[in-house]
Amino acid sequence: MSFGQGGPQWGPGGTGGLGGGPGGGPTPDWAALAEASEARARRRKWLMIGGGALATVAVATAVALTVVSANSDDASASNKPASELPATADIPGASDDPGPTFKPTTPPPPPDPKDFISSAKKDKAPLTPEGLFPGKTFTSGENVYKKGATDSTKQCASVTQPALGAILTKNGCTRLIRASYVKGSLAVTIGVAVFDTSAEAAKVKEQVDKGLVNALPGKGVPGFCRTGVCRGTYNAYGRYAYFTTTGYPSGKNVTTSDRKAYAVGDTMARFAFQRINQRGQAQASAAAAGPE
Repeated sequence: MSFGQGGPQWGPGGTGGLGGGPGGGPTPDWAALAEASEARARRRKWLMIGGGALATVAVATAVALTVVSANSDDASASNKPASELPATADIPGASDDPGPTFKPTTPPPPPDPKDFISSAKKDKAPLTPEGLFPGKTFTSGENVYKKGATDSTKQCASVTQPALGAILTKNGCTRLIRASYVKGSLAVTIGVAVFDTSAEAAKVKEQVDKGLVNALPGKGVPGFCRTGVCRGTYNAYGRYAYFTTTGYPSGKNVTTSDRKAYAVGDTMARFAFQRINQRGQAQASAAAAGPE
């Protein structure tokens, strides 16, 4: 067998020529083969990276699903509207017991001051001329009345005109306190008669229609109402009946048109009422405060 033309070929489709492979066949295209190999390697690499990423996503998804599943009860409850939330009794730690309750109480009404001055059984505060008519003056608006003499007696009729004295005695007067004041040309004596009950004092007010408390001079108040006409007032509050005698130390008569004299007498009558009422208020306040 010769080594010339006409021998066996290297591979199918081979062509004869110089510089061939063994046996004189054609040389492989090494560059193309290398490129193909690199391409295949790159495809495998990207497939591996893509597969790893998909696996990572799958694992993360599985973990997320597990977390959501584990917390599904709390998450669903926290996102529910208020109308769908469990009732208070269904919430752990909650209780239907509203706690201690207290019955509403109404404080007792304060004592009535008049109750304390309507009966000797409750009217226990000291009773003296100075306590009833304190100070040296009494001021009403712009008018100042200077206080003069005061006194107190258990013989009520002894310091009144006979008509008034008889009524005081008949109804059980236990004491009569007097205090005199002067303002300008006028003088006035206040008389406060004391009884055991308010009913007795009220009877005096109903029965008296004439008679005056005797004017009390002294300590800056000159004698008055010894002669001439004076004006008197009568009233009662609680167990006290109170009177005023108003006149001129000059002896001038008080007439029904003497507005000045009437104003002085009415002012001092209100003052007597205020002092008696204040006595009741003081005892009512002490009773409301209770024992110290």
